[in-house]
Amino acid sequence: MEIKLTNFSSVSSGVTLPKKNVKLLIIGSGPAGLSAALYAARADLKPVVLTGTEMGGQVSLTYIVENYPGFPEGIGGAELIEKFKQQAEHFGAVFEFDSAVEVNLSKSPFYVRTYQNEYFAEAMIIATGASAVHLNVPGETELTGRGVSYCATCDGWFFKEKDVIVVGGGDSALEESLFLTRYAKSVTIIHRRDSLRAGAILKNRAAANPKIHFIMNSIVTNILGEDAVKSVKLKNVVNGEIFDHPTDGVFIFIGHTPNTQLFEGQLEMDDRKYIRINHLMQSSVPGVYVAGEAADPHFRQVITSAGMGAAAAMQAIHFLQDRVEISS
Repeated sequence: MEIKLTNFSSVSSGVTLPKKNVKLLIIGSGPAGLSAALYAARADLKPVVLTGTEMGGQVSLTYIVENYPGFPEGIGGAELIEKFKQQAEHFGAVFEFDSAVEVNLSKSPFYVRTYQNEYFAEAMIIATGASAVHLNVPGETELTGRGVSYCATCDGWFFKEKDVIVVGGGDSALEESLFLTRYAKSVTIIHRRDSLRAGAILKNRAAANPKIHFIMNSIVTNILGEDAVKSVKLKNVVNGEIFDHPTDGVFIFIGHTPNTQLFEGQLEMDDRKYIRINHLMQSSVPGVYVAGEAADPHFRQVITSAGMGAAAAMQAIHFLQDRVEISS
């Protein structure tokens, strides 16, 4: 397989960075990365976790997590991530608030350059997660931060007593819609199909909430406004009718794309750029494991990502132990 190194000459040109040798490097700090860190730390590997720019990933922005075992009343996403982190640190995991900008997986030890260091890792776990999919319609980019948002927890407060729309029909869309009712005067869910994809409990809650309304079989084709969102243009996908819908805010929850660009050309991926792994979390390069949404387009739950992280760490532990036994 051809190796493709990401070119970050603006980061590295003329700068000598400290070099660090580590047994296990974990890239990503969501449930997968933190669970991997816990298991690896308990095996005394002293794993180094590159947190990226957002500690905890997507779940840290979730208002409440109700389906993670052990919390019958639910727990805030940020609080859950902090508990994960504290537990991993307790056993010796090291957290670096830094991001990987260049990798070379063609030989061992694996090379990773960050903004602050150069790492040489005997084994690696990739837990870089996924990012929100955009609508890619006129007005979306221009009005992001001025009425267009991808995080209800972050921005819901700014829409007190205002009318907003939520684009999407899955669990995330309904969870965020229910959260937004704490602030907004009304929440209208726009979905391209005639039925929602969300689970039954969420659908029932949304249907019973007097603030939530639905426009089905419709898509957003344009987001309108000068300094702030004023309306959206909708198209009915059944009869082709195009109509305007006034709104103060547009919250978009239509899916995610994996954050795997850094590894293109170095690891096998599917046609959607999710990294291919086997049942042991092993990628196409021995010693490189993948956990969470970088490899999981299907389940995408906190508990499944955490489980994948634990499995990846267990396999990395075996991999490193086997190398010691072979060399001794």
